[in-house]
Amino acid sequence: MNYHNITKDDMLNGDGLRVVLWVAGCNHHCQGCQNPQTWDINSGIPFDNTAKLELFAELDKEYIDGITLSGGDPLHPQNLQSTTKLLKEIKEKYPNKTVWIYTGYTYEQIQEKELIKYIDVLVDGPYIKSRRDSHLEYRGSSNQRIIRLSKN
Repeated sequence: MNYHNITKDDMLNGDGLRVVLWVAGCNHHCQGCQNPQTWDINSGIPFDNTAKLELFAELDKEYIDGITLSGGDPLHPQNLQSTTKLLKEIKEKYPNKTVWIYTGYTYEQIQEKELIKYIDVLVDGPYIKSRRDSHLEYRGSSNQRIIRLSKN
């Protein structure tokens, strides 16, 4: 898995203060996407142990509520195995931190995947420019849903 950035102390991509991992790779190519530079699966830099340590150093902070994975698409077929492994490790190490995932896939398309059990909040569905609504919280278009999968 490649990534473009790790954002620290983020308040825009989920509840509370978060760390955000911006992954590379997206097959949806939504018109009007705010991050088209992340579409290429080979863009960015490899998510290696140094990047993971940086991510975990942020999650170690008591005031950080959780992590958000966005991109690109963390559930791109080439990211799915790495994302699942990372989320499993995060949930084991930080059971009280919430995990948010932004994906162009719908819940119905991914509900049988193993990683669903490690996600607290799923923001699903492709961005649809004609359904853009700047008044929506945590999403860009009205077709996208915020699905709370756990009680955290």
